[in-house]
Amino acid sequence: MAAASSKSNPPRTRKRVEVETSSLKRARDGSAFTRCEECSKDVPVGLIDMHSCSLDSKIKMNLDSQIVETITEVRKPAERKKAVSSEPKAKKGRKEKKEKDPNMPKRPPTAFFLFMDDFRKEFKETHPDSKRASTVAKEGGEKWKSMTDEEKKPYLEKVLELKAKYGKAVENANAECEEVLEISDKE
Repeated sequence: MAAASSKSNPPRTRKRVEVETSSLKRARDGSAFTRCEECSKDVPVGLIDMHSCSLDSKIKMNLDSQIVETITEVRKPAERKKAVSSEPKAKKGRKEKKEKDPNMPKRPPTAFFLFMDDFRKEFKETHPDSKRASTVAKEGGEKWKSMTDEEKKPYLEKVLELKAKYGKAVENANAECEEVLEISDKE
């Protein structure tokens, strides 16, 4: 019985599609698919000729598609191998961090962070059993949003003072760096 059933379902012959590797067909919007207006199916732009709809819709889809030429280089197996290097490589997608000058001052906090410092103290006094930082942050954010400009004014004034101090500190640090560079250049 098993032999009879295999004879009744012969293997299907599959179509082979030849594709040019030097150019890619794309729809006008840049996608690889286009929608057939007659049957509402998404059809790969490269296989529009094989789509079994009416001739009018095939012609329209062909007009909608355009050829985007891309030059692709075929890499040889030798080029794919990683070069042996004694230096550790950074992970892909990440930029190498610049070395920070330890003498440079830290940037001043924003008005919201100054408010949050005060709010955390108040919140701990009123809610001593609350240990979650997320609840403190959530409550602080809601209170900050509900505050008027007059209530925020002391924090904004404090930020302006801290920014002025920071600007002076940066100028001093840059001047010191220039002096060090001048001394090293003379040597």
